[in-house]
Amino acid sequence: MSKIERHGLTRRALLQRSVAAGALVVAGAGFIAAPDAAWALEVSVISEHQMATLLQMARDIYPHDKVADRFYAVAVKGYDAEDNKALVEAGVAALDAAAQAAGHADYVSIGWEEDRVKILQAMEGDAFFQTVRSGLVTGLYNQKDVWPIFGYQGESFSQGGYIERGFNDIDWL
Repeated sequence: MSKIERHGLTRRALLQRSVAAGALVVAGAGFIAAPDAAWALEVSVISEHQMATLLQMARDIYPHDKVADRFYAVAVKGYDAEDNKALVEAGVAALDAAAQAAGHADYVSIGWEEDRVKILQAMEGDAFFQTVRSGLVTGLYNQKDVWPIFGYQGESFSQGGYIERGFNDIDWL
């Protein structure tokens, strides 16, 4: 039984999902673009492959189908700095080595999220994983443009608090 059949997908459905989801494109030296050209990200210290790996890792750690890749790109852009270079290089190398041990070219080329998550779970105690995971908490969720996706209206102190302003209007709980 093939992996596609185990996951209940036909080849046609798999191709449709792949085309719909898109993939990051390395558009030139130091430049990563989204397939729909809605956003692009320039890297200067780390490689395009390392940034693409960070983006995929971010999406695997905090997966939200409704959150666009551009928000994840903003969240990991800070790792493109000289003081993070050694950590990112070693961490991405470890991810790629684990992927290769599982029969894949590198971490980004693993097609199934559950296979990537297994690799991440194996390195949860690693400094690289913990640094990226904890940085994503603020890097991703502190973006004001992301808040409406989750139904968060923002801070309320400056407007008198939540008691008189939407205390019990959450419809998704």
